Amino acid sequence: MTARLLSDAALKALGRWWNENAVRYADGTPGAHTVRYTPSRWAQIAPWPSALVLPSHPGDAGISRAEVTCIVADTLRREAFREALVATYVWGKGKRGTPRGSGPATLHRILAAEDLDAALSSAVTALCAYGARAAYAALHQQIPEFGPSFFTKFLYFVGKALRPAHGPEPLILDRLLSLRLRSLAVTVGRETGHDPDGSVAAWIWADWNWSPHRYQVYLSFMHAAAEQLAGTNGWPSGAAPDLLECALFNTAWK
Repeated sequence: MTARLLSDAALKALGRWWNENAVRYADGTPGAHTVRYTPSRWAQIAPWPSALVLPSHPGDAGISRAEVTCIVADTLRREAFREALVATYVWGKGKRGTPRGSGPATLHRILAAEDLDAALSSAVTALCAYGARAAYAALHQQIPEFGPSFFTKFLYFVGKALRPAHGPEPLILDRLLSLRLRSLAVTVGRETGHDPDGSVAAWIWADWNWSPHRYQVYLSFMHAAAEQLAGTNGWPSGAAPDLLECALFNTAWK
């Protein structure tokens, strides 16, 4: 995958996505990517960032990646790591799930974990001092129910606010993105004969709980693929790797 990067089918699909979204993301970043959420569903959650719409608000609200980045930057200045987590979790969950499912109820249990503050602080420190892989390792399997699909969202926005001193910026890696990587790996394995039935790809890009090493591989791939995309099928030159992450999340190909 590192040698071949994005397949022809993926390049065409991403080109179509860009043609449909070029105006929205004209600055080459996914900052305008907005998620709808229902504030009242999160009434049990504290601390609640003041920049989010109050849970007493009727109906839905929207929040963009750029707005979450501003919230996280403010919370980090105050070392209010729990507020940063809440903002990134609400954005990441959006309107998915139910009050008794994997949304507010799960976040409430995560916030109740005794070691949460230490884990979040350690991850922020590791990101600034050593980079994304170390920050990922600081959160990996540390807090029950707080898995990579959501703690990489926390790391992503912290990285946007602080910028790591070493290596690439963190990117979101969730189940859907792992499926996109698995699809690419299956194609490479079939074409090279190294993995004709896709079983190795399915094992490497499992649905969750990726190792710190696998996360580093993902970051390396995404940054190289972003360079491959530049100027291809209208893709903007110099676009940030997180634009590719956003596109992959919203694009599928056969």
